[in-house]
Amino acid sequence: MSTVHVPNLIGGEEVAGDGLERYNPAHPAELVAVAPASGAEAVDAAVTAAAAAQPGWAALPAPARGTILMDAAEILRGRHEEAARDLVREEGKTLAEARGEVRRAIDVLRFFGSEGWRLGGQVLPSSFPDTTVQTRREPVGVVGLITPWNFPIAIPAWKLAPALIGGNAVVLKPAELTPLSTRHLTEALVRAGLPAGVLNVVHGTGAVAGEALVRDPRVAAVSFTGSTAVGMRIERTVQERRGRVQVEMGGKNALVVLDDADVEQAARIAAAGGFGLTGQACTASSRVICTPGVYDDFVAALTKEAARCRPGDGLADGTAMGPVVSEQQLGTITAAIERARDEGATVAAGGETPDGLMLAPTVLTGLSRDSAAAREEIFGPVVAVLPAEGLDDAIDLVNDSRYGLAAGICTRSLSAAQRFAAAVRVGVVKVNRPTTGLDLNVPFGGVGDSSSNTFREQGAVAVDFYTWSKSVYLGWED
Repeated sequence: MSTVHVPNLIGGEEVAGDGLERYNPAHPAELVAVAPASGAEAVDAAVTAAAAAQPGWAALPAPARGTILMDAAEILRGRHEEAARDLVREEGKTLAEARGEVRRAIDVLRFFGSEGWRLGGQVLPSSFPDTTVQTRREPVGVVGLITPWNFPIAIPAWKLAPALIGGNAVVLKPAELTPLSTRHLTEALVRAGLPAGVLNVVHGTGAVAGEALVRDPRVAAVSFTGSTAVGMRIERTVQERRGRVQVEMGGKNALVVLDDADVEQAARIAAAGGFGLTGQACTASSRVICTPGVYDDFVAALTKEAARCRPGDGLADGTAMGPVVSEQQLGTITAAIERARDEGATVAAGGETPDGLMLAPTVLTGLSRDSAAAREEIFGPVVAVLPAEGLDDAIDLVNDSRYGLAAGICTRSLSAAQRFAAAVRVGVVKVNRPTTGLDLNVPFGGVGDSSSNTFREQGAVAVDFYTWSKSVYLGWED
């Protein structure tokens, strides 16, 4: 397959460059894409173009803006298979996972396109005579979006779509590892008729291009998804200049399995949440907490599931799990497994790297509650299984974390499920379902070190971050 050169998009013009090379994680010698390693000058030009284009875009009626998003969805739908295969080649997902992600981006565009017909304020009564009050949604202006490699088309879509329908202009800085997937999304929007300068794309490293975007005082709001350390630094930087900021970061998501659960089903749920997407999801089930009556049986069942989930090329028939995204990420994961061994853990399944960037799904047991593998995000197909005395102890263990993104429970008891949902301090609770997998019409976000916990992403409320409310008092005379 040929290498694709992916340019920047600034003010409606493609600006070529190089410096960032992306290789196929399943075939590390295969060069997939080349993109610019942009500096601060490119970011400055992109922000300037966005600032010039934003007033005209905001003046366009919201239903007309929505029509462009809907048309972009249809264009992307027409290249669904091509986009999915490119996603596999640069990120490593299985083809089924990639197809699902592209479908998600299409649906997000359609959802927020339809929001153009509902975007508005309220008419409220006033305490003053002969007066009514209207509220209006106003765009914040220029928005900076910084997106990760693990969902390289879905996450840009669910940030771009509410920003655009809200009347903002955007500068998008995609992840260095996945320029090609972003290209499919942005080309669909351009071909759908998005005016020049409303969407600008600058490729580059976070340390250079991302930093310039975050610090630019003309960027009214920044939305970031990525690691907790980087997210917290971005949050501080934007707040210092009084910009609006939204950060969604990491997680150490727990799945609780109670004695009354169907153990085989619970193991399948844990495997889907822990090994699906190669474990490279912020909502992945990276720890499972079992009560005494099911602990041994669950470990045995999860070990069998891990053995069935062999890694391979995502484009090959029958591949259950793709490779790790990069050599750096693989090194981080294997170092975490070795540290767990050093701390006394047993590797009940997996742990080996059979070929290249492939890592066998890994199950860790015998960990203390204070061990790094039980507390820190690994971001790979590694699941730590921990014992708990009962439901209350399990809830305490879920909450004994600096993160608070997602948690799940496997149980036949409605009472236990309701107690769990009420008591755990996380943004997403799943009952008898994997912690991964979210509906696009439902608010998403976390608490603690998982999120800024200010504005939620996805669903109709996602537009709140990209708009502000203005109150207008309308008085009349007899």
